[in-house]
Amino acid sequence: MMRLDFVPGTLCDERMWGRLLPLLGDGFEFNHVPLHKARSREQMQELIGAHAAPKANLVAFSLGAYLAVEFALANPDRVNSLTIIASSAKGLQEKEKATRLRIIPLLEKNIYTGMTQMRLREILAPEHMDDPAIVDVIQTMAVELGKDVLLTQFRTTIERPDLMSRTGELRCPVMIVASEQDKLVPAADVREFTTYNRAAQLHMLSEGTGHMIPLEAPQALANHLLDFYN
Repeated sequence: MMRLDFVPGTLCDERMWGRLLPLLGDGFEFNHVPLHKARSREQMQELIGAHAAPKANLVAFSLGAYLAVEFALANPDRVNSLTIIASSAKGLQEKEKATRLRIIPLLEKNIYTGMTQMRLREILAPEHMDDPAIVDVIQTMAVELGKDVLLTQFRTTIERPDLMSRTGELRCPVMIVASEQDKLVPAADVREFTTYNRAAQLHMLSEGTGHMIPLEAPQALANHLLDFYN
């Protein structure tokens, strides 16, 4: 049975994959990297190393996908395959950096009660803004993981080296699943990945999802994963 090691994004845990996993059937073993337990960038890499299989099939989302690329470049012998979801290897856009730098002092001073409507509009397709099956999962993770995890993840990952030109060094099979409508990760950046790594499979979802692909488009993602891993 093939094992998949899931790496979540900012302020996410295994609940991020809750709508996806039932659609993958029973041919896989699922394992989760508890990224939220890290208190530094180094610990994030250590957690991936400690919780992933010796030859891992990494399925990674957003921040987790950037970290998984970093991990695969540093540990090529540890990664059997790599699925990158809603992420490019470029790091954060300047606009998103500015947003986070503005949010950090507000978080430090105030009680955190979950994602604001403004933030939800940045990460979700408009048609999912009122879908409790999606929004409730995001808000539950946000509130339960809490302010300290969010601050740690913001502070330690705001500066991300541009790894794009190094993605050609990846020797394992790579699949990228991204959304044309993602406001955080420009489609052009995602496409650029394949100019450096021509062997990478690229699937751009054209509608029905923003940034939160595992929650917003679980069936489309499941179909691509099943094709990739079978």
